[in-house]
Amino acid sequence: MIITELVNRIPVIEIHGDNNCEVSELVFDSRKVTENSLYIAVRGTVVDGHSFITSSIEKGATAIVCEEFPETLAENVTYIKVKDSAKALGHLASNFYGNPSRKLKLIGVTGTNGKTSVSTLLFDVFRNLGYDSALLSTVEIRIGEEIIPATHTTPDVITINKILAEAVEKGCEFAFMEVSSHGIAQNRIEGLHFKVAGFTNLTHDHLDYHKTFEEYLKTKKRFFDELEDTAIAITNVDDKNGNVMLQNTKAKKKSYALKTMADYHGKLLEVDFNGMLLNFNGKEFWTTLTGKFNVYNLLLVFGIAEELGFEQDEILQAISQLKRVSGRFETMKSDGGIFFIVDYAHTPDALENILDSINDIRTKNERLITVFGCGGDRDHSKRPEMGNIASKKSTLAIITSDNPRTEDPGQIIKEIEAGVEPQYFSKYTSIPDRKEAIKMAIKFAEPKDIILVAGKGHENYQEINGVKHHFDDKEVINELWKLMSK
Repeated sequence: MIITELVNRIPVIEIHGDNNCEVSELVFDSRKVTENSLYIAVRGTVVDGHSFITSSIEKGATAIVCEEFPETLAENVTYIKVKDSAKALGHLASNFYGNPSRKLKLIGVTGTNGKTSVSTLLFDVFRNLGYDSALLSTVEIRIGEEIIPATHTTPDVITINKILAEAVEKGCEFAFMEVSSHGIAQNRIEGLHFKVAGFTNLTHDHLDYHKTFEEYLKTKKRFFDELEDTAIAITNVDDKNGNVMLQNTKAKKKSYALKTMADYHGKLLEVDFNGMLLNFNGKEFWTTLTGKFNVYNLLLVFGIAEELGFEQDEILQAISQLKRVSGRFETMKSDGGIFFIVDYAHTPDALENILDSINDIRTKNERLITVFGCGGDRDHSKRPEMGNIASKKSTLAIITSDNPRTEDPGQIIKEIEAGVEPQYFSKYTSIPDRKEAIKMAIKFAEPKDIILVAGKGHENYQEINGVKHHFDDKEVINELWKLMSK
């Protein structure tokens, strides 16, 4: 593609060199520069991409996008000066791949909890409705039936456009995308055209990155602030921050709720471990998904699908065919009658939601044993909160390791223990080895008891000192139960 086509609709300060120069690839990592590529020099929090302009040219880059021209300009290289390289990158990527987000209906879902579930449920609902779609989530990236391994909550904007372009080429009409606060803050969704934006909820998370809750909220809100007037924004008004998301948006505003008046209103009529009977906007239906948090997830799915033009009855029929998302309230039952639940809950709000959901269902004759931990190198403030919640709402809480990363697992556990109130001291214990902690839970359990293993869900690894070791909660549960029942 030639430079003049690439910079279309991008505010360029100055171009030095041949603006009809043709480039074969966009690159913002100088290590990936190839012959005839365009290198975008982005200022990062640790590294400034402008430092690698010379080496990129030496590797074959024929065009450079930057915020400042180098002192010496190389011959036969086109330099493009912009105000913000990171923002320009998104628009360059969209142009390079033919603006695929405008050729299909792109739906973005953001919030602290539920992003993955809602995005995946939307993908499955639209498959049930007969439409090929794309999915960009934490768990996996899909184009129709093709599965691509996922590495980040929100991939870089070049990768996103490449995936969307492939989806367009394969005939997809819809794309469902999990939008993280990191992705918003780092301009990874810049230049994308969203048809619908959904908001789940907002609780304390990622404060290691955003530093304050206010900054975290502002970052999420930016997603809605930057929507075009042709978009639709649908938000959870039971969450106190739901209406905040809509304050400055140009998009059409819609709401959903269980407790308050909303465009899409839901009621939980019956619930057990096999599923729920629900009422959405006056229509009753059954789903095999369970837990109050899933009522919110499904209600958002219902609202988005109707805003996209589908009839309520066909949406509810497609929802009733849904299966549970991997690692989200995933249930297993042993031959001995012990009930296991594996869930990704790794924030205070998510852990409280799933414990409340379990306690709403159980008859109280069964004991609830919770195995959980907190990730290392992440927000420290949520650790004591989770210790308090688990010890208060479980018969027994077993504190263990999650992904300690570069931190000492023992220190993480101490910070979790600090939140346990004195009256609950007898209701918790700590076992740093996650496998041993699950083993302890099985030993303690009796028939009909419930064991919740929380924090990792779909993940099949444990990250320790920068190394990912294979660890799958479901595999470990099956292995231990078979060994211990012999």
